[in-house]
Order: sequence, then structure tokens, then C-alpha cells
Amino acid sequence: MTSSNTYLFFNGNCEEALNFYAKVLGAKIGFMMKAKDAPKSMECDVDMGDGVMHATFMIGETKVLVSDVPPSYYTKPQGFNINVNVAEAADAERAYAALSEGGTQTMPLQETFWAKRFGTCVDRFGIPWMINCEKPM
Repeated sequence: MTSSNTYLFFNGNCEEALNFYAKVLGAKIGFMMKAKDAPKSMECDVDMGDGVMHATFMIGETKVLVSDVPPSYYTKPQGFNINVNVAEAADAERAYAALSEGGTQTMPLQETFWAKRFGTCVDRFGIPWMINCEKPM
């Protein structure tokens, strides 16, 4: 294997989520194709409408793959978290506040034995996050 990437599925709000992550995390949106723009030879679910067929974004040096899925295929994300490491406690506080707004704080952002700040939340799109600002070793 040469690499591995996380692939997130959204319930019709993928483009909104991409723009949100660009704003709050400084993520860089890469490739994006809407279902309506797919080649005619490809069969896209008519329920996709203006949905994102496939897109990529970068958080730092990590590539994340995303798309909308037809409503009948969507399931709530569970069993994982996307971990974001930041250098400063203030960056952790800002990222955590933005990601948890309109979502759920599952572990309040706080100092731990390993981190200046650590907390978990689920954003308004249903994606679970871990924000980590490690203490120097």
C-alpha cells in the first residue's frame, strides 16, 4: 500500500461542509465534481441533484475525500474521529468552538496530562472530531 485516506459521506450538504472546513480549519479544497457534471456515460443517482459526487480537501498535509450520498444510502458517521493537531492552545480553542457550534460537545476542551488542550465534538454535519494541542515532551 502507498497511502490511506479517510472518506466522509454527507447527506446532501457536502459542499457546505467543505466551505465550513475551509473557513474554520484553513482546509484547502482540491478537486470537486458535482453529480450533475459527471460524464453522461456514468450513471448517477437522480436523488443526488446538485450534490457533490467526489471532492478532496487538505487539512495541513492530510488529504480527506468526501462526497454526498443518495439519501437512501446515508448513515450517521460513527466509530471514528478525525483528529486535528494544533500548535497553540488558542488555536485549539478557536477550532473546537467553531466545530462544535451547532453540533455536540462530547468532551469539553480542557487541559489533560498529555495536552495543553484536548476535546471532542461532533460538528453540525455529523462528523466527529478530536482537537489536540500536545504539551512539549
